[in-house]
Amino acid sequence: MKPTIGFIGLGLMGRPMSLNLVKAGYSVTVWNRSASRAGEVVAEGAKLAKSPQEAAAASDFLISIVSDPPALEEILWGTQGAMPALKRGSIYMDSSTISPTLARKIAAACAERGARFLDAPVTGGDWGARKGELVFMIGGDADTLKAAEPVIGVMGKKWFHLGPNGAGQTIKLAMNMILALQVDALAEALALVTRAGLQGEKLVEVLQSSMGRSGLLDVKAPNLLKGEYAPSFSLRLMHKDLGLALDLANQLGVALPATAAARETYSAVKGASKEDLDYSAVMKFWKP
Repeated sequence: MKPTIGFIGLGLMGRPMSLNLVKAGYSVTVWNRSASRAGEVVAEGAKLAKSPQEAAAASDFLISIVSDPPALEEILWGTQGAMPALKRGSIYMDSSTISPTLARKIAAACAERGARFLDAPVTGGDWGARKGELVFMIGGDADTLKAAEPVIGVMGKKWFHLGPNGAGQTIKLAMNMILALQVDALAEALALVTRAGLQGEKLVEVLQSSMGRSGLLDVKAPNLLKGEYAPSFSLRLMHKDLGLALDLANQLGVALPATAAARETYSAVKGASKEDLDYSAVMKFWKP
């Protein structure tokens, strides 16, 4: 028998993830801070909860994906929060990108209630969410992951068990550091090439045939070359993740000079932007 699912957070990633669960035949109860965003999912058959608490109380398996740590803490422990309503024996999986410390705090709170927790941030962009082809980076107990795999498999094509709670978030922050630095470096290189009077496309063409080849080129280079930055993963969220990575580095005593420098560039573009842009819009630092 399929578990009942609660889904909290219907943004760029959460909405298609929850839709895939509904279409796979799961009974899904959704909640989003802006209820209007739930319309498409409800039209497909999901139930709309009045609060995170109601979504948790209706669920054997609760999933959340929200913008940042404060948003997650609010939906868990704020007014009508989900944590007190978690069922004993249920699984709670958070796919937000947060700090490893917060992931471990949530795991401890779940254990007190007799629930199991997985920190399971994702990568793959909104297109991966729509296709059910996300990649999950998972921290938590192996048996809990095994029980969660049928649900995860509806939303993702691959998942990695990386260690205890907090491990998924640590790997996600490290990976996003690399992605942010790659796009920042490509933007700098394109600025140099175009200022020299050459076409940026020529640089990308050579990179595609060199050791600089990267799947990121296929996805983000067109954005930078065309100056089109419709959000697939927003710059404000990447900026947040770089801050989380730097906070973790400070806790561990690891110097991240390149990440610190890149975050300054992202900060400048974020501060000058009036709209929600993809993180490839870091190019606007050189080409407003």
